[in-house]
Parts: sequence; C-alpha cells; structure tokens
Amino acid sequence: MTATVPPTPSDSPIPEQAGRVELPPGTVLTDNRFVNDDLLPVPLARRRWTTYNFAALWVGMAHNIPSWLLASGLVALGMDWKQAVFTIALANVIVLAPMLLTGHAGPKYGIPFPVLARASFGLRGANLPALIRAGVACAWFGIQTWIGGQGIFVLLGKLLGGWAEASEVGGQPWTLWVCFVLFWALELAIIYRGMEALRRFENWAAPFVIVGALVLLVWIANKAGGLGPLLDQPSRLGWGADFWPVFFPSLMGMIAFWSTLSLNIPDFTRFGAGQRAQVWGQTLGLPTTMTLFALLSVFVTSGSQAVYGAAVWDPVALAARTDNVFGLLFALVTVLVATISVNIAANVVSPAYDLANLAPRLINFRTGALVTGVVGVLIMPWKLTETPELYIFTWLGLVGGLLGTVAGILIADYWLIRRTVLDLPALYTPGGRYWYTSGWNLRAVAAFVVGGVLAVGGSHSAPGKGPFPEDGLIPFLKPLADYGWAVGLGASLVVYVGLTAGRRRS
Repeated sequence: MTATVPPTPSDSPIPEQAGRVELPPGTVLTDNRFVNDDLLPVPLARRRWTTYNFAALWVGMAHNIPSWLLASGLVALGMDWKQAVFTIALANVIVLAPMLLTGHAGPKYGIPFPVLARASFGLRGANLPALIRAGVACAWFGIQTWIGGQGIFVLLGKLLGGWAEASEVGGQPWTLWVCFVLFWALELAIIYRGMEALRRFENWAAPFVIVGALVLLVWIANKAGGLGPLLDQPSRLGWGADFWPVFFPSLMGMIAFWSTLSLNIPDFTRFGAGQRAQVWGQTLGLPTTMTLFALLSVFVTSGSQAVYGAAVWDPVALAARTDNVFGLLFALVTVLVATISVNIAANVVSPAYDLANLAPRLINFRTGALVTGVVGVLIMPWKLTETPELYIFTWLGLVGGLLGTVAGILIADYWLIRRTVLDLPALYTPGGRYWYTSGWNLRAVAAFVVGGVLAVGGSHSAPGKGPFPEDGLIPFLKPLADYGWAVGLGASLVVYVGLTAGRRRS
C-alpha cells in the first residue's frame, strides 16, 4: 500500500496557524508500514496542553526517589551541599537547551520523536535511534517500578508488621513481589488510558508531591529543632584544583539524568497549544524543580543527621522511621504518586511510540506500552539494582551514552539544515524526500557512528569494578569517557552538518 498525498507542497499548501502546521486537507496516508493513528500528526484542535500542563509534567517527573538521591552522590564525592546543588542546577539549565530545541517540532507539526527522526535518519533509519531510546526507557521502567515496589513494601511493612519476614520466592519475600506486581499493573492501567489521562494525572500529582516533600521537611526540622549539621560541613574538595576534576564528570552525569527526555520530548510537546506553552512550561518546570528538590533533599537529610546521628538520604527509609500511622499512610501515597508520575511519563510514553514506529500495522500506542511493561520485567530490574557495575554500567551507561549522539543529529538536521521546515506528508511516504537510500540516510548513520565511538569508545572500569578494560575500550579515547554526552552531541552535530551542508535540502 502507498500513501496518497498532494503532488507537491505548492499544489496544496499545508495549513498553518500561528506557526503550527497540520496535514493538507484531503491527505490520505494509508501505508501501514509507516502510519497508524498514534503516529499521525496531532490535529490543531487537539493541541491544547498549556504552560501549566508542561510545568506540571516536569514537576511530576522530577520529584522521584532517584532524583532525591542525586545530591547525596555528589556529597559522597566530596562536595559540600552548595556545590552539589549548584552542579545539579547548572546541569538542568544546560540540558534544557536541547530539550527546547527538539521540543520545537512538537507544537509546530504535532509529531512524536520517531517521526521527527525520519527527517534525519530516513523512514526506516529512524528505527535505529528509536530503539536505542526505547531500550534505555524499558530498562529504567523496570528499575523505577522495582524501586517503587520496594518503597511500598517498606512502608506497608512498617504499618502491618512482619512483611520482611515472609517466606522467600526467588530470593525475595513474596510480599515484595506482590508490591512490585501491583505497582506495575497500576502504572500500565493509567498509561493504557492514553496521553489525556496522563495529562490529568500529572496536573494533580505535581502539587501533591511538592506538598509531600515539604511535609517531610517540616516534620524532620521540627523533630531536629533545626536543619541539622550537614549544612555546616565544609567541602572536602574546596573550589580549587581538586574540585574541577570531580565537577565536570559529575556535571555530565547530572545532564545524562534527563538526556533521554531531550530526545523524545516531542512525544509530549506535540500536544502543546503553541511554542510559548512548551518553552515556558519546560523552563519553569525543569531547572527550577530539580534545584528545589535538591535543596529539599539536602535540608531533610541534614535534619535526619541531627535526629539519628547519621545522614539518611533515602526518603522512604526516613519516612519509615516515624511511628505515626497517618504519617506512614501519607508517605506511602506520596511515594506511590511520585514514582508513577515519573515512570509512566519518562519511561513508558517514549517506547510506546518507538515500538509503534517499528511496526505500525501491529503495534499502536497502547500495545507499545504493554510491551514496555513486559520487557521492563523480563530485564529483571532486581538484578540491575543489585549489581550496578555489571548491568547498569554495561547496559544503561553504554547505550545511554549514545543518546547525546542522536540529539546532535536531530538538532543539526532540524535547526541548521532544514531551518525547522519539514514536509509533513513526506514523513509518512515511502519513496519521498525522506526516503534517502532504501529508507536510510547514510549520512546520519555515519555521523551516529563517529559520534558514538567518540562518546563511548573510552569507557573504562576500575580493576574488578566493571566490564570494561582499565585503559578503556579504545585507550586513546579514555580522556573523553567522562564527557560522553557532550562529546557525542558535539561530534555528531559537526559531522552531520559537514556531510550534509551544501546539498539540496530534501
């Protein structure tokens, strides 16, 4: 089957309203190798997400257990709390830039990430970046679901007693498996209802989680009689020669935390009422929320140090120390809402669209979400979190390092080569201007290979601590390993522009 489209853009102008484009009237796209209802552009009438919706989305995603623990990792490296919060804030200001650049195509054309990738990689080639993004998301979905299940297990065990002593199945108490499965099913039930259900969920989840974090702060500050001694502890690194070798790799790590969303943010912005909504919503929602959350984690942990004699960074472990039933129930609901909020938005939406792009005739958004849930269990997240050197650094670290490379190509193609002008019907039409060589743009593949090798080729491990050679996979690239995201983005952008500039935009 082939798509039926107007002969040329000039024969049937694409309707545009305030910088937003939709398919020309009468366009019929019927090739189900590249089209289904979930991949088609969102009609203008359904692009109605506001600034608040995008800000709420980021508040809901940023407020989760792993992001709460980011500052603790930096303090463990020797930073004081001010240096840790500064590093997190700067990283999120930096990652906001590619987030806004790739997000621009969403409100303008109403297309998801894998369809945008067709412009640069080709209709078939877009499956390469889409599946890389999907793989990372499936792994993180499983990890976040396991973390959420553990949080529920800990808090319910405190409420009900005896849960931790339950008989074991597969090396874990059967009650933990029950928490994991129920949490997994609840996540999929929400996302199965579609993106509008996600928007409504994030709208109320965002303020609820903020209130939950502030309640935790008030509780521990009242219990400690202040904010505790952590705020007075000096940096072990100072601001001199010892600080910068730790700062720059840490900065890259903090950037990498949301680099996944910098690729597939069009999956959300395609529902935006306009560029102003996505720009202001993301600007107000991402760096401010992550910085505030880092501050809250530092203040709460400092209070815990004063109360218990040792810093308790894990908010679930801290909440479990209260004997107040209402407080435990409130903490339980907060953990539930916070983890669901980030997991279904950050780790289910993207692979659902990516898998739909792989086989549109067989997989729609809902089917893709269910496949994500199944894969998230099959990768055994309980193993991923138990042996991070082998699993996380091999799988998430290596594959995740390629995401900056993809971002560089997308930004170069959309902004520098095409100047944000896309032929919307051709993104779904085999044999059209984005067909390239049998559906693959070999220039994008070449840029991806160069950027990817530079980004991850120097991956190395300390002796006995991981799967990589001590001197790096490619020894002379070892100095680049700690800057993989930035190296991949910059290298692929330069190579793609170099290979493409001067050629006819098509």
